[in-house]
Amino acid sequence: MTYTENSGKTSLLHSLRPSGRAALALTAAISAATALPLLAPQLTRRFVDDAIAGAGTGRLTLIALGYLGVAVAGQGARVVTAWLASRLAWDGTNRLRERLTGHALRLDLAFHGRHGPGEMIERVDGDVVAVARFVVTFLMDVVASVLLLIGVLVIVLTVDVRIGTVLLVHSLLAAYGMTRAQRLSVQPEVRARAATAAMIGVLEERVAGAEDLRANGAGRYAVNRFHHAAAAWYRAERRGAMIGSGLVAATSVAFAAGTALILGLAAWTSLSGALSVGTTVLLFQYTLMIRTPFERLIDQLREMQDAMAGLARVRALLAERRTLPQPVARRPLPATGPLALELDGVSFAYPDDEEVLTDVSLSLAPGETLGLVGRTGSGKTTIARLVLRLYDPVRGSVRIGGVDLREADPDDLRRRVRAVTQDVQLFGGTVRDNLTLFRPAGDDDRLRAALAEVGLDEWLARLPHGLDTELSGSTGLSAGEAQLLALARAFLADPGLVVLDEASSRLDPATERRIERSVDRLLDGRTGVIIAHRLSSLARVDKIAVVADGRVVEYGHRADLVADPGSRFSRLLELAGAAR
Repeated sequence: MTYTENSGKTSLLHSLRPSGRAALALTAAISAATALPLLAPQLTRRFVDDAIAGAGTGRLTLIALGYLGVAVAGQGARVVTAWLASRLAWDGTNRLRERLTGHALRLDLAFHGRHGPGEMIERVDGDVVAVARFVVTFLMDVVASVLLLIGVLVIVLTVDVRIGTVLLVHSLLAAYGMTRAQRLSVQPEVRARAATAAMIGVLEERVAGAEDLRANGAGRYAVNRFHHAAAAWYRAERRGAMIGSGLVAATSVAFAAGTALILGLAAWTSLSGALSVGTTVLLFQYTLMIRTPFERLIDQLREMQDAMAGLARVRALLAERRTLPQPVARRPLPATGPLALELDGVSFAYPDDEEVLTDVSLSLAPGETLGLVGRTGSGKTTIARLVLRLYDPVRGSVRIGGVDLREADPDDLRRRVRAVTQDVQLFGGTVRDNLTLFRPAGDDDRLRAALAEVGLDEWLARLPHGLDTELSGSTGLSAGEAQLLALARAFLADPGLVVLDEASSRLDPATERRIERSVDRLLDGRTGVIIAHRLSSLARVDKIAVVADGRVVEYGHRADLVADPGSRFSRLLELAGAAR
C-alpha cells in the first residue's frame, strides 16, 4: 500500500479518536467549562446595578452566593474536563505507540542500521508523549478557549455593537498574527526534536559501551562526541525558545494596547449615559476575560510546537517502507523435512556502499551442512543474512527448498529457517516467554523436551518456578546457558534449515563441548550453515566454502579439501593446528 500525506493524517486521527460515549462526556464537560465562566459577569452586573438602586442585603447576598456557585462549578467542570481529556489522550496515544512499535519492528535491517536504539525509543515514545500533551492542551486550552472567545464576542456585540466590533477586529488581528508565528515555529521545533533524538542515540551508545570506553581510555572521545550532539540540541532548542519568547512578548504588548482602547470606549459610553455602571463593569470583565483564551494559547504554544514536530516525525516514521518487497503470490516452502539451499550468482551491496559479495554460488542438498570460513569482513555474515532474507541480493537469487526467497511466503520462511548467533537476546519475561518469544506456549512438555535436548533439564529443575521463573535480560544465566537456551528455541521451532554463527567461540572448553553436542543434535536431519571462527567446529560438516573479499575462492566437500595439501582449507587447518 502506498503511503500518502492525507492517508497518514487520516490514520493518525483514527488512532487518536475516542469512543462515542467518551466523546459525548468530554463534549459536555467542555461545554460546562465554557458556559459557566460566561455567566459570572452577568451576575456581577446585576449585583452592581442592584446595589446602586438600593436593593436589600438579602438580594445582594443571594446574587453573591450565585456568583460563588457559578465560579466553583466552573472550576469543577474544568477539573472534569482535564481528567477526561488526559484519559482520552493517553488511551489514543497508547494505541499510536503500539502501532509505531509494530511498524518499526517490521522495518528491515537497512533502516535499523541507520537509526540507533536510543533514537528509536525517542521517536516511538518521546514524540508520542508530545502528541499526548498536545491532545490534552488542544481540548483544554484550544477548543475551550476558542468557545469562550466566541461566547464573549457574541455577548459584547449584543451589549454594544461598537465595542463588540472593535473587540472582534482586535481578536481577528491577534489570531492572524499567532497563526503566522505558529507556522514559522514548527520547522525549528522539528529540528529540535530531531537533535534531541540524535543526542539520546549518542548517549545510549556511549552508556552501552562504558566498560570498553573506560578500559581503553576513550572517555575523552566519548565526552567530545556527546558535547557536539548536545551543542546541536542546544542551538536547535534556543532557536525555538527565542521564537516562542518573542511571540509571547509581542502578544502581551498587543493585548495591553487593545485592552486600553476597549476600556476607554466603555468609559466614554458610560459617561454619555448609554450604559449603566453595572454594564460597564460587565464589559470590563469580559475585556479581561477575552485575554485569557489568547494567553492560554500562547502559554501552550510550545506544547503545540512539540506536538506538530512530533506528529511530523510520527508521519515520517510511518512513511518508512520496507526495502524488501513482499511477494505478490506467496509460494510455500516444503512443510517438513530438511530444506535444500542454493545461492546462484549472488552479488550484494549495502545501501550507499561498494559491493561486498560478488558472484557467489553455493548449493546444499537437503540435510547437508556447510562451513563458511574466512577473515573478519570477508562476507560470511552477509551470506547468512541473505539466506535469512534480511536483505535481497542485487543480482542473482537465493533459493530454499527450490523457492526463490523473493517469492517465498515470509511466514513459512520464519517458521522453517532459524538462526542462532553469538549475541543471544534474552528478554524480560519468563523462561517460557524466552523460549516461545511470547507466542502461545501450547504444550509445556514440548518446552521441557527442547530444554532437555540441549542439556538444560537440570538447570530448569533448579529454578524456583520452573518455566514460570522470571528472567531479567541475562540475569541469572551464564553465557553458555544463554547460548543453550537459544539452541532450545531452534529445537522448539523444528526448522528445516539452521544458520549458526558459531555459538561456542567465546566459551570455556567444557561449555563449548556441551554446545557442540547440542549443535550436533540440532543439525541431525536438518540442513545447516555454520559461520566458523574455530576450524575445529567444522569437523563434521559436509562442505566448506572459503570466502575472501566477498568472493568464494574455494568450495567443495570437506573430505576432498582436507585430502588436498594444496587447498586453502588444508593450509588453514595446518596453520591453526586443528585436527583434520
